[in-house]
Amino acid sequence: MGPLSGIKIIELKGIGPGPYAGMLLADLGAEVIVVERASKPSSIAPPSAMDVLSRGKKSIALDLKSKEGLDALLKLVEGADGIFEGFRPGVTERLGFGPDVCLERNPKIVYGRMTGWGQTGPLAHAAGHDLNYISLTGAAAAIGTADTPVPPLNLVGDFAGGSMFLVTGMLAALLDAQKSGKGQVIDTAITDGSAHLMSMFYTMNTIGAWNTSRESNLLDGGAPFYGAYETADGKFVSVGPIEPQFFAEMVTKAGMPERFIKDQNNPKKWVEMKNTFIEVFKSKTREEWADIFEGSDACVAGILDFKEAVEHPHNKARDTYIEVGGVQQPAPAPRFSRTPCDKPSVPQSEGKNTLSVLKDWGFSDSEIESLSKAGALT
Repeated sequence: MGPLSGIKIIELKGIGPGPYAGMLLADLGAEVIVVERASKPSSIAPPSAMDVLSRGKKSIALDLKSKEGLDALLKLVEGADGIFEGFRPGVTERLGFGPDVCLERNPKIVYGRMTGWGQTGPLAHAAGHDLNYISLTGAAAAIGTADTPVPPLNLVGDFAGGSMFLVTGMLAALLDAQKSGKGQVIDTAITDGSAHLMSMFYTMNTIGAWNTSRESNLLDGGAPFYGAYETADGKFVSVGPIEPQFFAEMVTKAGMPERFIKDQNNPKKWVEMKNTFIEVFKSKTREEWADIFEGSDACVAGILDFKEAVEHPHNKARDTYIEVGGVQQPAPAPRFSRTPCDKPSVPQSEGKNTLSVLKDWGFSDSEIESLSKAGALT
């Protein structure tokens, strides 16, 4: 089930954006095989069996520093549609399974590479994390208070600028391979992706609608009608009625002065409006405001934490969250009318599926026994 049913992907175990990209592909129906070491799980990642990002995948454990383990991986490559990794540039080449080797074994394979800085450039070999990458693309500077940039979790860099662009690139290359019969390498840099995400703001700056000072623009908390406000119970609501008709409905339902409607886009009135918004929204609880605005076009919603979100009636009606192995988590997205996605299988421990995967992918019993004797199955 799922639109990628029949597609075979090899994921070389990494952290964060790599496993998330693999989860997206698995959610969509691809058979994703994660190659990792059972004896040495990562010290900075959770055990695979406890990791939501490992759902829907199969895990095999190979010692890729041994000749036998490398040979086994390259035989898997021969039957795969795609492979991806998140090592620093040059690592897979040194280990013997770089793009040239894999494409020689399988000319149609799509080889995805994801790093923070990309495969080229003066920073290509430097260490870094999400916040460092988005610092060089304008994204970090645009998010936060007037005084201080605020890390947007690791969503803008790792997952949006990294995982999503890797998956997009691999899907595009898989489509091309079906037509051309030729694979290729996808160089996914989180810096490139997070820069790409800022595209709209270059347009807004060009037309004079955006500047580089935080909390002074339409979408960064500068406008009083696009932001978060504390409620009487110490919680928050989001307020975002940008369009004038939606703003008018919000003002009316909240009982604010009617004069605000004509002054919505007058920055000289924004300080007065913001102070009023602060006072008014603090007069009721989050749930009271939710009841007032429920189903309206006023663009006001209670701000829920990720546990509260599971219980919201809209999310429950759409089955936005599911339970996998006793853990509540987001369901696969988006939805497909003809090839719906299956409920993901539970995450597997490191190496749990080694024998079954090798058999399914064409290894004979004698080959598996030889790998085991050589210590290549870790």
